[in-house]
Order: sequence, then structure tokens, then C-alpha cells
Amino acid sequence: MALDVEMAERLIKAAWYESLDAPPEKFVVLLDVDSANPADVLDPVRTGLPGRLREVEADVLYAYAQAHLEAWYFADPVNLRSYLGRALGHVDTSRPDEIDNPKLQLRNLLGERVYTARISAEIAEALDATTIAQRSPSFRAFVSAAMNGAADGVPSPAAEGRT
Repeated sequence: MALDVEMAERLIKAAWYESLDAPPEKFVVLLDVDSANPADVLDPVRTGLPGRLREVEADVLYAYAQAHLEAWYFADPVNLRSYLGRALGHVDTSRPDEIDNPKLQLRNLLGERVYTARISAEIAEALDATTIAQRSPSFRAFVSAAMNGAADGVPSPAAEGRT
């Protein structure tokens, strides 16, 4: 299920009201653009969400996975292989951001298991973010945007403005 304005609103509000004793300074809405034009995916959320979050006193940062979120998983081939319980085949993990159709590659490696958001979360939990950041420039840009709002003071290609 793709993240839309309504779902982003519900998630942010739930997190906001859950943490009123120590509210977050910002939220990061991460969208997987699946090789589409990032503006086509981001704009509906970026324009539709701010009016729905008037009571949330935190910045909202919009970020996207430049090609496919799944490319980041291949940046930690040791732990991905361990999670899958099999070799990664002919996938060149040396440049994960350049893998052609990593979502399809991952689906093929999962075999009979259906690739769902829950499986994606399990995979992410099994991986090492430090390793991924070392091997994936787009993931590194995302982490920088999430931590600082921009990479070295310059908006990163994986991050968009705040509300």
C-alpha cells in the first residue's frame, strides 16, 4: 500500500499525540518513488498534508528513495543474505543505487514469500544502517536529511523542503 496524504496524516498525528510529554522536533515522510518523477509522487503529499497538521508543532520533512527503497537493502549484502537464507545470485551489490529494478530482484530472491510492507520492515530490521550508509549515497543523503534537514547545509537529492 502506497503512503498517501490521509495515511501520512494519521501516522504523524498518532506519533504526535503519543509523545506530547516529549514531542519530536520533526517528522520525515519517506516515499519510494519507484523510478517515477519524484515531484509526481511528492507533490500530492507535500501540498495536501500541511493543512491537515495545523495542531502538530513540528517540522515535516519530505524525502524519497531515488530509485527504489529496496536498493538500500542490497547495500548490506551479508545481512540480506542471512535474512533470505540464500545467495543473492547475480545482483551486483557493489553499487546498490545502480541496481536495475531492485524490487523485482528482491521479489525473485524471496521465492514463494510475497513481498509486503511487513516483509520489507523485517528485512530493514535485519540490516545494518551503518553499512548501508557507507555503501549507498542515496541512503546516506536520506539519513543526513532525516538527522539535519539537509546534507551539509545543502538540500540533498533525497530530501525536499519542510512545512
